[in-house]
Amino acid sequence: MNGHHVSTQTRTRSHAPRRRASGTRLRGPWLVVARVGWGAITLINLLIFVLGIPAYFALLHRICASANFIACYRGSITPGNALALTHLGISREVYIAYMLTITLLASLVFLTVGAIIFWRKSQELIGLLVSLLLITFGCCGSTLELVGALSAARPNWVVVHIMSKVAFIIYPAIGLFFCLFPDGRFVPRWSWLLVSLWILSVFPFNAPADSPFSVGNWPPVLFAALFLLTWGNGLGVQIYRYRYVSRPEQRQQTKWVVFACTIALGLLILYVALQGLIPAFTQPDSLYQLANTTVTVFVFLSIPLALGIAILRYRLWDIDILIRRTLVYGTLTALLALIYVGLVIGLSALLRGIISQDNSVAIVISTLVAFFIAQPLRKRIQAIIDRRFYRRKYDAAKVVAAFSATLRQEVDLSHLSEQLVAVVQETMQPAFISLWLCPSHSIASRREPTHTVLDPLQATKALTGATHTSEPSGL
Repeated sequence: MNGHHVSTQTRTRSHAPRRRASGTRLRGPWLVVARVGWGAITLINLLIFVLGIPAYFALLHRICASANFIACYRGSITPGNALALTHLGISREVYIAYMLTITLLASLVFLTVGAIIFWRKSQELIGLLVSLLLITFGCCGSTLELVGALSAARPNWVVVHIMSKVAFIIYPAIGLFFCLFPDGRFVPRWSWLLVSLWILSVFPFNAPADSPFSVGNWPPVLFAALFLLTWGNGLGVQIYRYRYVSRPEQRQQTKWVVFACTIALGLLILYVALQGLIPAFTQPDSLYQLANTTVTVFVFLSIPLALGIAILRYRLWDIDILIRRTLVYGTLTALLALIYVGLVIGLSALLRGIISQDNSVAIVISTLVAFFIAQPLRKRIQAIIDRRFYRRKYDAAKVVAAFSATLRQEVDLSHLSEQLVAVVQETMQPAFISLWLCPSHSIASRREPTHTVLDPLQATKALTGATHTSEPSGL
């Protein structure tokens, strides 16, 4: 034989997509109509943004004493906030300037990502929809505080009234996004009916704050039912897509959006939970209450960034690394905090009874213990998460490590070739494998060395890199 050839062929379950690779693309008159509509709504949003900034600035100077959470706009100063500012020695003007600055920065992020998506993906239906959503949020405020302030400042202006109604198309647009993301098609086909629920939700959110139909005056049970009927159905559609319809690339797009929403929702829940755990945080004049708006603004900034990456398909596969590290370091932080607090409380009580010492010694000992167990605990948590959520990669890494050890001792080229094929088959699971080694006389004819040295370290790195380019397993 002129060369050594080893091949194997396996039959794997087909994951071929049942749909086209690209999303729904608009062409001809439909594309023109969609872009004209996008431009008209964007123009209205920009007018709201320009007129809403001075109105919001004037609204921040007022003290909001209403108990209805709908009546007070984000960043409004309450009597408790005013007292907290006095205790901190911060003037009201400085606070208002700070609130206006972070609001404008958040709007700038939404507008920038929305503009980039329109520039790159305006020929796709989902690109136009997401771009319009982000620009509307950017111009009207992440909690629609700019359009609300404008309506409160100019209630008799017909133009302002019309613009505020146009801004509330954001609710049906969110429902439409859940039904169309990520490829711009309704899946399942009847999912377009769910958009009607989002259209109905516009009316209670748009009702006056003193109206009985306003969502702020609803019983908690009724509000929870509305929340489940809208957001719950949207989440159900996305779960169905992910499990039964989406291709690997589309699953990565979904992971980015779900990850950002989970982080935002998780941090908000943690923020609210801390108020129940620490009574001092519930005081109206607490600095914790004063930071509510800042936390809300920066938490929600993860969503436009994740949407931009998902729609533009930029570095989609990095989400698995991000999720893995978030799970590892989030769990590690929580466990270290529990261990540290438990040690401080336990050692304080123990040392006070033995040597009559205060808790400073307990704090030092607890800090040292937390420092020395951090690294072993991180490795243990990482191994558990890899086995639980990334089993395929975990098993592949073990196979490659075992092959690396064998590679340093194996001298039989034929046996080594068979082992190499077996490792590639087990880690990457391709449909067909073929290995061909160049014969020595062909190498000699090119006046090159008559033998090649297979570096075990390089071969292992190549295999490891190859396994990481395969489709990541979902969480």
